[in-house]
Amino acid sequence: MIADSKADATASLWAARLDGSTLTVEQREALDRWLAADPQHRILLSRYCQFGADLEHALSPLRSDAEIIAPTPTARTRRPWRPILLAGLAVAAAWLVLLVVLPDRAAPTQLATRVGERTTTVLDDGSTIELNAQTAAVVSLNKTERRVRLAQGQAFFDVKPDAARPFIVETPQGSVRVTGTRFDVRTDSSQPLEVVVAQGAVQVAAHDAGGATTQPVQLAAGQRYSGAGSQRVIDLTADELADALAWRQGQIVFREVLLRDALARFGRYHGRSLAADPSAGALRIGGRFSLDDLDGFLAALEEIFPVEVSQNRNGTIHIRLLSRP
Repeated sequence: MIADSKADATASLWAARLDGSTLTVEQREALDRWLAADPQHRILLSRYCQFGADLEHALSPLRSDAEIIAPTPTARTRRPWRPILLAGLAVAAAWLVLLVVLPDRAAPTQLATRVGERTTTVLDDGSTIELNAQTAAVVSLNKTERRVRLAQGQAFFDVKPDAARPFIVETPQGSVRVTGTRFDVRTDSSQPLEVVVAQGAVQVAAHDAGGATTQPVQLAAGQRYSGAGSQRVIDLTADELADALAWRQGQIVFREVLLRDALARFGRYHGRSLAADPSAGALRIGGRFSLDDLDGFLAALEEIFPVEVSQNRNGTIHIRLLSRP
């Protein structure tokens, strides 16, 4: 595979920005557009984030040195590995700046999942993070706080209580602050921020349309926050709470959900393009399905509704409503 130097360089710059500061509204939107442009961009970003963490760890003994000298290339001939080397040097330079500006910050932990993958990670403080498919997070723990940057995707947090070190989850759409509890966060550029609390209490501070942080909202166990609509805090029954967290067991539950939204959830999990014509997309679906069984879900659609499922040459799966007799 031929290296894409532009994509590598862009990934390295975004990795440095994510690790070194809080993105502005414009930067968050630009990052969302770049990630959506090509599935490989998310993989590149994850690799450069990990590269930065490894580099920071490797260079920590050099912080007290007076000088770090990099060799100067003298070859005039073009080499195929040069774009990758230049991109690596770009992110290395960015992290060297961060090391000087923030010398006491612990090296972050990079977490990421691929298409159809779910993982569970135990942090150094004993907390756990479960990631749904195609989710990327950066974890930073220090003496005063525990912070997770959830760029996009869905994660369930089981946080060990520590009143002296609040646990903060940052997303492009807002932040969640706790000291010790169990809760779920889903963030997506095309959907509003969603937070579900299984135990304890959390504080949600969302961003408005202009990027300003809104008045924090308190959530208790059994409540869900959604940035959409006028009623943003909803009380859930025990069954509704279990349904919202069913992805942790590889299940997904729909309750009168628009078919186009259900297709978007399956499409994201499998990294596939699932589309429906307007009439089919407006249908509402309910039921429990296996996240890993896309074929089974599509077959069920043809049994439940008068629709036809087809696949284009480019791999896009399309659902259309059949004409009624």
